[in-house]
Parts: sequence; C-alpha cells; structure tokens
Amino acid sequence: MRRAICIPNLGGARAVILHRPHPTANALIRQLTAIGLDVALAWPELGPDAIGADYVFFDADMGYDGMFPWPEGQPPMPMIALIGSEAPGRIEWSLRAGAHAQLLKPVGDNGAFSALLIARDAFDAQKALFAEIADLKRRLDGRQTVVRAVTLLAARGKTEEEAYAQLRQMAMAWRISFEDAASRIVASRDAVASEISGACATQIGGGRHDG
Repeated sequence: MRRAICIPNLGGARAVILHRPHPTANALIRQLTAIGLDVALAWPELGPDAIGADYVFFDADMGYDGMFPWPEGQPPMPMIALIGSEAPGRIEWSLRAGAHAQLLKPVGDNGAFSALLIARDAFDAQKALFAEIADLKRRLDGRQTVVRAVTLLAARGKTEEEAYAQLRQMAMAWRISFEDAASRIVASRDAVASEISGACATQIGGGRHDG
C-alpha cells in the first residue's frame, strides 16, 4: 500500500539557512520569504533554537562534521543541501549529514518550493520507515519473550499447549497484554536466578576466607 503524499502548508513555517553571508543565501531568503516562511541565517553552526525549525538548508560545500546539534544523520526536521560542488566526497558528506533533498548553487529565483516539498515527503517517509522497523523489532522481541516464558512454564511439567494456556490466563488475571505477562514471568525468573547466583558467590567467597 502506497503512503499518501501530503502537500504541507508552508505559510508561517520556520526555516534556518546554515550558510555564510553570500548572494546565494540572499537569493534563498528572498524565495523562502515569498513562499511565506520565517527565515533565519546562521553560520558557522546551528544554535540550540534551530532544533525547533521546520526546515534546515545547509551549505554542503563548506560543511563539516559536528556542525549540527544532533547525532549524525538524525535530523529532527527535513534538511536541504545547498550543493555547488558535485565532488563525490561532498555529496557523500551531505547524505551522511541527513540531506532529504538538494538545491543546486548558484541559487536563482526558483527551486526552493520543490526542494521543500521533496524534503518534507522524504523526511516523513523516513520517519514512517523507522517507526515500522521499531514496531517490528518490538514485536519480534515480544515473541522471543513469549517463547522464553512458555519454556519456563513448561519446565514445571506442563506441555507447551498447557503453558500457553496458563500464560494467557495469567495475562487475563493481571489485566495486561500477553507479551507483558511473558515479560513479567521472564523478569521474575531472571531476578530469582540473580539472587541465587549472588548468594552462591557470597558463600564461596566466605568459604575461601574461612579457609
């Protein structure tokens, strides 16, 4: 199923241009202002207030590691690279920085609007993908925990089917999900095992000391 593409309302959105004072920056400011965005210019790095921006344009030609106040490649908003040099190293750096779209320099009287829309769509698609991956990982971890909980219950002389039934009954009694009940059983078992291990270590240490 294809994800629905939403055209955002850009009026009143905040954009930060991470670029030294230059005619390129001035041209971009004019475009963004005409579209209806509130624009701020920053250099050589973004300030903490930039985290609240809706879009960030950055100079890929002069970019360097550590110029953004977030982990590499994890921007909290759409990022548009301003590219003048098509050197592979510069393009690779802009991608690692998290660029969702690009705008070629020198910037003229158009191009910013399409870059904004493409960056927003790519950013939203990336967020949706990350959320889906996180959900799949959570479900996989939950299934593994259920298997471990059933194994622990079955070790008490029950069949696998009986262990599943018992786990389901426990979840209903505790009024929690099947996976959460499994996590509680596994955590309880791990806590007991840890206490036993600690007690054994204390006894062994004490015995050596007495000897």
